[in-house]
Amino acid sequence: MACSNDITMTVMNTLIQKPHESKYCTSVVEGATLFAALNKIQDSDKKFSFTYTVDKNLGLFLESVNGLYGSKEDHTFWELLSDEEPLNTGIGCYQLKEKDQIILKLKKW
Repeated sequence: MACSNDITMTVMNTLIQKPHESKYCTSVVEGATLFAALNKIQDSDKKFSFTYTVDKNLGLFLESVNGLYGSKEDHTFWELLSDEEPLNTGIGCYQLKEKDQIILKLKKW
């Protein structure tokens, strides 16, 4: 899927034998957060969903994407990347840049 919009979001499940990817596109205002883009995609695409929790110290924490949850017991989590580089902030603080290519990758630690 080619995106002519501002933001491309790829959701990857690397925990299965044949990794699966889904791509989504959206546009957001300058300075919008990743959380805003996730909400906008969820509102416009019925195939996309996400959940989050709020940590009183760290803020918003991505919990699940498309029904797949990170799990302490299974040692899995959602890694957040922009243009293949890990984000140093979470979904509530990361400010999107024009033509950002966000990757949400479910993986083991």
